[in-house]
Amino acid sequence: MSKLVVNKKIKLNFEVMDTFEAGIQLVGHEVKSVKKKQGSLEGSHVIIRAGEAFLIGSNIPPYQAKNTPASYDPYRNRKLLLNKKEIAILAGNEKAKGLTIVPISLYTKGNTIKVEIAVVRGKKKYDKRQDIKKRDIERELQRKL
Repeated sequence: MSKLVVNKKIKLNFEVMDTFEAGIQLVGHEVKSVKKKQGSLEGSHVIIRAGEAFLIGSNIPPYQAKNTPASYDPYRNRKLLLNKKEIAILAGNEKAKGLTIVPISLYTKGNTIKVEIAVVRGKKKYDKRQDIKKRDIERELQRKL
């Protein structure tokens, strides 16, 4: 399992409640682009509509810009492949107040590309400051040792 695209700001901005693994429906040139570690999950989220999960707002640029169809949209909605039980759990969490479903990373598992998604709660500004302070203290301790 090698991580290809990671959303680095998740742990700073959100408190992770629960994580899931999902497949993602990609076009051929998107697969090549992701395997070259191109793309971004910043600002993207997952929605549940009509019993299906969709990744909204992720950016996967074309593998070769000149050979890509003119109608290609790098920010298009991509379907996530989950079973019915997982979708039911996510749908219940989506309706809960203050919870959001966001992608953490894109990675390979065997020959397939998977998405790690998480149910998260947003952190307040003072929580973020505490986390940064705690991280700095741990760094100082590691340097002294």
